Amino acid sequence: MKPKRNQAGWRAAYLVIAALAALIAAGDHADARSRRSERSVESVESRIAGDPIMAIVSLQDQRITIYDANGWILRAPVSSGQRGRETPAGIFSVIQKEAEHYSNLYDDAYMPHMQRITWSGIALHGGPLPGYAASHGCVRMPFDFAARLFEDTRIGLRVIVAPTDVAPIEIVHRALLQPKPELGALAAARRAEADETAGKADQARIAAAKAYRESTQAAMPMRVAENLKRRAETQLAAAEAALGSATSPESKEQAERTKAQAVTRVAELQEQWTAAKAELQPKLDAVTAAREASVAAENARIAAAEAARQAARELEPVSVLISRKTQRLYVRKAFEPILESPVTIVDADRPIGTHIFTAMEQTNGGTGIRWSVVSLESSRPLVGTAEPHNPARVRRGREVEPTKTEPGSATAALDRIVIPQDVLDRIAGIAPRSSLIITDETLSSETGKGTDFVVLMSGEPQGGIKIRRRAPASEFPYARSRDRRPFWSPPFAGPFSTW
Repeated sequence: MKPKRNQAGWRAAYLVIAALAALIAAGDHADARSRRSERSVESVESRIAGDPIMAIVSLQDQRITIYDANGWILRAPVSSGQRGRETPAGIFSVIQKEAEHYSNLYDDAYMPHMQRITWSGIALHGGPLPGYAASHGCVRMPFDFAARLFEDTRIGLRVIVAPTDVAPIEIVHRALLQPKPELGALAAARRAEADETAGKADQARIAAAKAYRESTQAAMPMRVAENLKRRAETQLAAAEAALGSATSPESKEQAERTKAQAVTRVAELQEQWTAAKAELQPKLDAVTAAREASVAAENARIAAAEAARQAARELEPVSVLISRKTQRLYVRKAFEPILESPVTIVDADRPIGTHIFTAMEQTNGGTGIRWSVVSLESSRPLVGTAEPHNPARVRRGREVEPTKTEPGSATAALDRIVIPQDVLDRIAGIAPRSSLIITDETLSSETGKGTDFVVLMSGEPQGGIKIRRRAPASEFPYARSRDRRPFWSPPFAGPFSTW
């Protein structure tokens, strides 16, 4: 029996050693995979990168590419939504940024450098990359890359989630909106006026302060004369009392002399007080006038500053969306709707596609603007459901350049759009980062308070957005408080959240 027990012991030992070896190998494999992921982050080296204008996420190739006005500047692998929780393909923008974010829904999961693109909980953030689509709908990026991107981007960054990897191309067309130079001139004039009125307000405040100091100095002689006069009047009253109580001729004579001196002193001090008051009055009048002038100048400064802000707001990026499905044109600015109107689409029964035109930079001294376009096409078979057991296709996708948008379909879409002139006149001038979206789709219900246009491609899986509840437009309860509960508290403690 002893040899058998020894054999059984050795077998158990072998199993333990094999298990430890497997764990170590798995850890080494994970570390190597992580290092490969970080190494696969690319950045443009042939030129100085500009500010990011758009991000394109390829679901098929599991890659994100960041573009400035002159081309791509950053590129990295991602892990998007898995089967049943797919990251929805469509058009989004960054609507919130939070460096430290924790999920309420998924066991307090850490989501560093979170950049939200829907209020229902789809976001870009740092996270582990297993090499295939594995998230619950968000777009995970390498941790270092997410931190770098977080520092470079701003609220409103256009985020395009594409079924395949596609790159923008420059496009010229008469239907593309152009800047209104008069708005720039008006904004410059309003800024100059605001600066001028601010200077006048500063001068008026200084003048009011100077007048007050001068009046304070002028009031000193009057206060001194008033105090001395009050003391002399006290002495006069004492002299009168002494005179009334004097019994001998000598004491009466002395009391009368004292009273006479007190009367003279009171009269002299009354003259000094009157003269000091007369000298002070113009100073007090000057203080009143200076204060009134300062108030008027401050009101003018406030009005001019507001006018300058309004003029500058006209130069902010504007988003225009034309939906074939609703036959309407929508305009939003600074995440707020400002215009909605019917629009004519030639051959409205025929599909027009989904095209995102982006104003990249001004040309000709601000009188023109460069446009680019990205056209989205549905994938066949459906993408966004990359299989974990087949990462080879994804790795190959990271090694190839994105397919450039074909200009033909985008040009054809523009040819079919007829925007009434009165509507064109009401659309503010086009500034860099402005966009024109032409699509077969209607607005997603995700479009609401605090968002730009959100468009989902109806022919693509949307599991990652369907599993989330859309909160009322007036509330955003899923924005996680920084004062979060301790990590040891139960995962379902507190109110339930959709995030």
